[in-house]
Amino acid sequence: MKTSFTLYATSWGQPGIAVTRPYDGQPMHAGNGHMAAIVVDERAKVDALHAKALQLGGTCEGTPGVRGDDGDQAFYAAYFRDLDGNKLCAFRIGPA
Repeated sequence: MKTSFTLYATSWGQPGIAVTRPYDGQPMHAGNGHMAAIVVDERAKVDALHAKALQLGGTCEGTPGVRGDDGDQAFYAAYFRDLDGNKLCAFRIGPA
């Protein structure tokens, strides 16, 4: 499945809103088809937030890592679900 999206934001690494189809290709429903993303200033904080979410009973939806190419505009992210099934992302844009 090809993934594409439309993103509205003031700049990279700042809050924004994206519109896309659910990543898993299934119909949109509560917990599938929407996601909150939290920007942090260090990759270590992405790792720590993901680990804490799992420690508190959340489930992994994507381990921490670079999505795409590394470099000045690298997208480093981790994905998880909370206990209610909401999907969340912690991310950092920029070099390591």
